[in-house]
Amino acid sequence: MILYIHGFGSSGEATKAEAFRNYCHEKGIRYIAPSLPSIPTLAINTLSELIESYLENESVHLIGASLGGYYSLYLSDKYNLKAVLINPAINAPETLKRALGHGVHYYDTSAFEWNESHLEMLENYEIEEPNVENLLLLLQKGDDVLDYEDALDILEGAQTIVEEGGTHGFEGIERHFERILTFLHVKV
Repeated sequence: MILYIHGFGSSGEATKAEAFRNYCHEKGIRYIAPSLPSIPTLAINTLSELIESYLENESVHLIGASLGGYYSLYLSDKYNLKAVLINPAINAPETLKRALGHGVHYYDTSAFEWNESHLEMLENYEIEEPNVENLLLLLQKGDDVLDYEDALDILEGAQTIVEEGGTHGFEGIERHFERILTFLHVKV
């Protein structure tokens, strides 16, 4: 089972989530990409419940993009799971200070509140010493939202792919699908 975790203001219907969904469907791999609440504690609780329910019967693997990468790092540590982090918001409490006020869901442009209490919630999910053996880091230097070097520094020792150019959305993720499955030990 692959659990895809979307980023801030995104959804389980985002471009990368849909690309992974189509690929997994084609390969016969169980996959879920839930649309999560914008409130960090509710998102983590939802993800934890999903993981615990699936772990009873099968292995769970995480793929997280941006804020979803931050959540994946926490959940990987909590449950000792392999995780692929795509342009992760590795310093999410600091990075998302820029978003204070009203956020917008990209799916339908509906607004949501993003305030200091949400930043404080994010601090509860910081990992001091990540198990880098469980992590594959995918970064593009052209990320216009996050500094890719932050992830390189904090997750030193993780398997890493760093590409020139690109965007925060990680252009051409499809090129890495096979490498991701190999890292996660998912057989097709």
